[in-house]
Amino acid sequence: MMIYSMKELLLLSAAAIAMDWIVGDPKWPTHPVIWIGRLIRLLERKLAPERFKERPAAVRGLGVVLTLVTLVASCGTMWLLVWAADAIHTWLGYAVSAWFISTTLAVKGLKEAALLVYQPLVSGNLEEARKYVGYIVGRDTAELDEREASRAAIETVAENTVDALVSPLLFALIGGAPLAMLYRAANTLDSMVGYRNEKYKYFGWCSARTDDVLNYIPARLTGVMLTLSTLFDRRMKAKQAWLAIRTFAHLHPSPNSGIPESAVAGALGIELGGMNSYFGVTSERARMGWPTRPLEPNDIVLSVRLLYSVSFILFAGVIAVWFVVN
Repeated sequence: MMIYSMKELLLLSAAAIAMDWIVGDPKWPTHPVIWIGRLIRLLERKLAPERFKERPAAVRGLGVVLTLVTLVASCGTMWLLVWAADAIHTWLGYAVSAWFISTTLAVKGLKEAALLVYQPLVSGNLEEARKYVGYIVGRDTAELDEREASRAAIETVAENTVDALVSPLLFALIGGAPLAMLYRAANTLDSMVGYRNEKYKYFGWCSARTDDVLNYIPARLTGVMLTLSTLFDRRMKAKQAWLAIRTFAHLHPSPNSGIPESAVAGALGIELGGMNSYFGVTSERARMGWPTRPLEPNDIVLSVRLLYSVSFILFAGVIAVWFVVN
């Protein structure tokens, strides 16, 4: 059985961060998340939970099956790929591991997605900005004004600082590419079926709870690192970031997402949260932060800087630990 040492996992994780900074999400071959998404849709069709819509317990059971099969298939396939590469040559195993860990990260991809919203906003093309907001959020975008489009992008960057950076990297440090891919599968399940609507209320319950559990510790570590990241920019406020976490994070419907969102709101001196519309139904999301000034498109850029600062902290921390244990 192929097992990497702590020193090897540290170097592989550092290499993965650097790869993500430089390459970002691969366009070819097909991104692993796309394959995971296809598996989820295939399993959903095969399990056909709508057959048991009058039996919530049965639908929940099918949701458990969906979650377990997806996680085992994703982790197992990744383990086999790394094992096969390592069997050919140790350095090929390292390369495959680092590459696939990098595909579970999305620092560069998040930056690019956020800037696709920012650039048309500053050029006055609100319609195009709405289009790109629709690529990264599930809420209705047709009526968004400049502030709301900016808020959507900032909230996405903040929340995904956990989902697309800290969580997968921590799992990679524990179990390499297989465990990082297991986390990415859990996160993909949550994004596809983890809704509290009529269709997925029961079927997606296990997927949503699994994602909550896996993100619990990483989200809280992210809050600390976001607070530290404010020290790199005089315009940001560390004290307000930390106080915002303690004051507002628990108001968010997610046990984890409120931490990075409130930290970013406090750091930038803006307010996040508010009215969102999903499929024509408007709901009030907890408001986080103390708005010392109006939220504006440039705050998208500042949120991306916080994201990159967290990635720098992680990279430096991984390298520092490697030197200590080496």
